[in-house]
Amino acid sequence: MKKILIVDDEKSVQFLYEKVFKKEVKDGEFELIFSISGEDALEKIKNEDENAFQLIISDINMPGLSGFELLKEVKGIRPELSVFMSSAYTDTERQSLAKELGADDYITKPVDFVALKEKMLSVIAA
Repeated sequence: MKKILIVDDEKSVQFLYEKVFKKEVKDGEFELIFSISGEDALEKIKNEDENAFQLIISDINMPGLSGFELLKEVKGIRPELSVFMSSAYTDTERQSLAKELGADDYITKPVDFVALKEKMLSVIAA
Protein backbone atom coordinates (compact mmCIF):
# COMPACT_ATOMS: atom_id res chain seq x y z
CA MET A 1 0.00 0.00 0.00
CA LYS A 2 1.17 3.53 -0.77
CA LYS A 3 2.20 5.44 2.35
CA ILE A 4 2.04 9.20 2.85
CA LEU A 5 3.82 10.72 5.83
CA ILE A 6 2.15 13.84 7.25
CA VAL A 7 4.40 15.93 9.51
CA ASP A 8 2.83 18.66 11.64
CA ASP A 9 3.16 19.63 15.29
CA GLU A 10 -0.54 20.54 15.52
CA LYS A 11 -2.47 17.42 16.51
CA SER A 12 -5.65 18.77 14.89
CA VAL A 13 -3.99 18.30 11.50
CA GLN A 14 -4.04 14.53 11.95
CA PHE A 15 -7.75 14.60 12.75
CA LEU A 16 -8.41 16.78 9.71
CA TYR A 17 -6.48 14.57 7.27
CA GLU A 18 -8.10 11.42 8.69
CA LYS A 19 -11.53 12.97 8.28
CA VAL A 20 -10.97 14.36 4.78
CA PHE A 21 -9.33 11.19 3.42
CA LYS A 22 -11.41 8.64 5.35
CA LYS A 23 -12.86 7.06 2.20
CA GLU A 24 -9.52 6.88 0.36
CA VAL A 25 -7.82 5.24 3.35
CA LYS A 26 -10.73 2.82 3.83
CA ASP A 27 -10.66 1.94 0.11
CA GLY A 28 -6.93 1.24 0.31
CA GLU A 29 -5.85 4.03 -2.06
CA PHE A 30 -3.17 5.02 0.42
CA GLU A 31 -2.22 4.91 4.08
CA LEU A 32 -1.60 8.04 6.16
CA ILE A 33 1.22 7.96 8.72
CA PHE A 34 1.59 10.89 11.12
CA SER A 35 4.54 12.51 12.87
CA ILE A 36 4.27 15.43 15.28
CA SER A 37 7.86 16.60 14.81
CA GLY A 38 10.60 16.75 12.23
CA GLU A 39 12.76 14.55 14.42
CA ASP A 40 10.08 11.85 14.66
CA ALA A 41 9.52 11.98 10.90
CA LEU A 42 13.23 11.68 10.16
CA GLU A 43 13.46 8.68 12.48
CA LYS A 44 10.55 6.99 10.67
CA ILE A 45 12.12 7.67 7.28
CA LYS A 46 15.51 6.31 8.33
CA ASN A 47 14.05 3.21 9.99
CA GLU A 48 11.69 2.23 7.18
CA ASP A 49 12.52 0.42 3.97
CA GLU A 50 13.71 2.99 1.44
CA ASN A 51 10.53 2.61 -0.62
CA ALA A 52 8.18 2.75 2.39
CA PHE A 53 6.94 6.30 1.80
CA GLN A 54 5.89 7.70 -1.55
CA LEU A 55 5.20 11.22 -0.30
CA ILE A 56 5.88 13.48 2.67
CA ILE A 57 3.72 16.50 3.45
CA SER A 58 5.45 18.63 6.07
CA ASP A 59 4.60 21.80 7.91
CA ILE A 60 7.39 24.37 7.85
CA ASN A 61 7.14 25.97 11.28
CA MET A 62 7.69 23.35 13.96
CA PRO A 63 9.70 23.39 17.17
CA GLY A 64 13.01 21.56 16.98
CA LEU A 65 13.74 20.37 13.46
CA SER A 66 11.87 22.73 11.13
CA GLY A 67 10.18 21.63 7.95
CA PHE A 68 12.98 23.18 5.88
CA GLU A 69 15.61 21.31 7.90
CA LEU A 70 13.63 18.09 7.50
CA LEU A 71 13.42 18.71 3.75
CA LYS A 72 17.22 19.12 3.54
CA GLU A 73 17.77 15.91 5.52
CA VAL A 74 15.26 13.91 3.47
CA LYS A 75 16.66 15.08 0.13
CA GLY A 76 20.14 14.21 1.41
CA ILE A 77 19.24 10.59 2.16
CA ARG A 78 16.31 9.96 -0.21
CA PRO A 79 16.49 12.49 -3.08
CA GLU A 80 13.84 10.60 -5.05
CA LEU A 81 11.22 10.95 -2.29
CA SER A 82 8.53 13.54 -3.09
CA VAL A 83 8.06 16.23 -0.47
CA PHE A 84 5.31 18.85 -0.27
CA MET A 85 5.87 21.74 2.15
CA SER A 86 2.83 23.16 3.92
CA SER A 87 2.43 26.54 5.59
CA ALA A 88 -0.03 29.30 6.37
CA TYR A 89 2.60 31.74 5.09
CA THR A 90 2.06 32.65 1.46
CA ASP A 91 5.15 34.80 0.90
CA THR A 92 7.24 34.05 -2.16
CA GLU A 93 10.47 33.89 -0.13
CA ARG A 94 9.35 30.73 1.69
CA GLN A 95 7.98 29.20 -1.48
CA SER A 96 11.24 29.94 -3.32
CA LEU A 97 13.32 28.48 -0.50
CA ALA A 98 11.17 25.34 -0.46
CA LYS A 99 11.72 24.84 -4.21
CA GLU A 100 15.43 25.62 -3.86
CA LEU A 101 15.77 22.94 -1.18
CA GLY A 102 14.04 20.37 -3.38
CA ALA A 103 10.35 20.54 -2.44
CA ASP A 104 8.06 19.15 -5.10
CA ASP A 105 5.20 21.46 -4.14
CA TYR A 106 4.16 24.16 -1.67
CA ILE A 107 0.72 23.83 -0.10
CA THR A 108 -0.82 26.87 1.59
CA LYS A 109 -3.08 26.62 4.62
CA PRO A 110 -5.99 26.49 4.82
CA VAL A 111 -5.50 23.50 2.56
CA ASP A 112 -7.57 23.04 -0.59
CA PHE A 113 -8.05 19.30 -0.08
CA VAL A 114 -9.56 18.69 -3.53
CA ALA A 115 -6.45 20.11 -5.22
CA LEU A 116 -4.18 18.39 -2.70
CA LYS A 117 -5.78 15.00 -3.37
CA GLU A 118 -5.13 15.40 -7.11
CA LYS A 119 -1.48 16.24 -6.44
CA MET A 120 -1.11 13.39 -3.96
CA LEU A 121 -2.59 10.83 -6.34
CA SER A 122 -0.41 12.00 -9.23
CA VAL A 123 2.72 11.54 -7.08
CA ILE A 124 1.84 8.14 -5.64
CA ALA A 125 0.65 6.82 -9.01
CA ALA A 126 4.02 7.55 -10.64
